[in-house]
Amino acid sequence: MSQHISRKELKKDEIRETLAHGAKAVISHSRLAGILITVGVAVALAIVGWRFYSERQTAKAAAALDEAMKTYDARIRAPGEPAEPTEVTYVDEKNKYADAARKLSQVAKEYPRTRPGQQAGYYAALSQEHLGRLDEAQKAFQAIADSGSEELAALARFQLAQINEKKGKGDEAVKLYRQLIDKPTIFLPKPMAMLALADHFSKTNPAEATKLYNDIKREFPDSAASDQADKRLALLTPQS
Repeated sequence: MSQHISRKELKKDEIRETLAHGAKAVISHSRLAGILITVGVAVALAIVGWRFYSERQTAKAAAALDEAMKTYDARIRAPGEPAEPTEVTYVDEKNKYADAARKLSQVAKEYPRTRPGQQAGYYAALSQEHLGRLDEAQKAFQAIADSGSEELAALARFQLAQINEKKGKGDEAVKLYRQLIDKPTIFLPKPMAMLALADHFSKTNPAEATKLYNDIKREFPDSAASDQADKRLALLTPQS
């Protein structure tokens, strides 16, 4: 005998099915919310952990840089001259910069992603330049110029220009000086780059040097660069 489902029973089945689907949705959403909360907490903890780690590494790098800079800034004393017990001194400049290069390079290697570590790399390159190791210094400065902070990169480009001058690559030096003039920074302001470019031209193009020195005096009349430009003009003999 066939069974007939009444309208009332059918309605009850629909309600039960709807409630079942609704319960599944709530459970599913609850699980998703739980997962999202867990992921969110994990991300937040990771951010806090990374920030703590980064700050700790920066602090350690700053301390290491300060210690290494004691060698870089060490006083050169005369042979036999006494030094204070806590003072770092050298009687030979070459030994001083060799030690400085080694210590600063180590700081840069250990803390490459920190600002003090990057600064250590810059001073390590300067130490190499002081030692006359121009190729090593140039390579290090170029790396800083390509990937360092804007301020540090500008300082590195300035040193690259200086090295190019020492190597007789005047055109490359001029190109870098002009870049620095067009895009000055706090640590390497426009008059400093202009003065360096003028000094370069003083040996090869006195007329251009004279123009630059006068530009410095006009644009930055009350600056130390203006005073230096005035002194250099007095020593410069223009060629007709």
